[in-house]
Amino acid sequence: MTTEPLTTIPPATAPTTTPTRTWSAVLFDLDGTIVDSASDITGSLAHMFTELGLPVPSDEVLRAYVGPPLLDSLRLSAGFDDAEAWEALNIYRDHYGEHVLRSPVFPGVAGVLERLHAAGIPVALATSKPESMAVKVLDHQGLSQYFTVIAGASDDEQRSTKADVVAEALRRLNELGISTEHAVMVGDRGYDTLGALANGVPTILVEWGYGSPAEAADAMAVVHSADQLRSLLLG
Repeated sequence: MTTEPLTTIPPATAPTTTPTRTWSAVLFDLDGTIVDSASDITGSLAHMFTELGLPVPSDEVLRAYVGPPLLDSLRLSAGFDDAEAWEALNIYRDHYGEHVLRSPVFPGVAGVLERLHAAGIPVALATSKPESMAVKVLDHQGLSQYFTVIAGASDDEQRSTKADVVAEALRRLNELGISTEHAVMVGDRGYDTLGALANGVPTILVEWGYGSPAEAADAMAVVHSADQLRSLLLG
């Protein structure tokens, strides 16, 4: 896999060049990249804190939980020990499981996935959301048909970091005989970039997600619209 940059796009600036190569595979994050799930996730987090008899953090703090592996965030940000973190995670999952299908797809993203599929470019999901939930979301939105591989966190959290999920997506693609030498990741957070880079994969960050400008430092490119993303992936 290569980390050579294709082109770098300043935020809110349209791409001015045509890709010089065809990507062998495109990996996508889910939350904040394909679906706008922040309000549903933070709502379930607020429910979780309430059920535990704890003060509900501010919206800004809750939003920071969106993206990274939740079990880790509960330990590091909420200060829970292992047992407390698992109890909180189970409360969250029970509540979020009832709301997970409400999140809408970001405008234009379904069209990008459809175009990639039509062009014969393998597409994989690499999300820190539990894989079983991710499959339900894609099925519900009619998007599963565009994915060659759907990889997510395992229910037991043994596979939860973005690096591990990206590695699993690449492994499954390779098992199918698909080259990942020129793979690229599409995400919205610095966690996506770092997890992909750990596997030698460059990242395109989307501005419509939940990241901050500071998180774009290690990205290959940043795009602010689905049209820009389509141009960068397909020319």
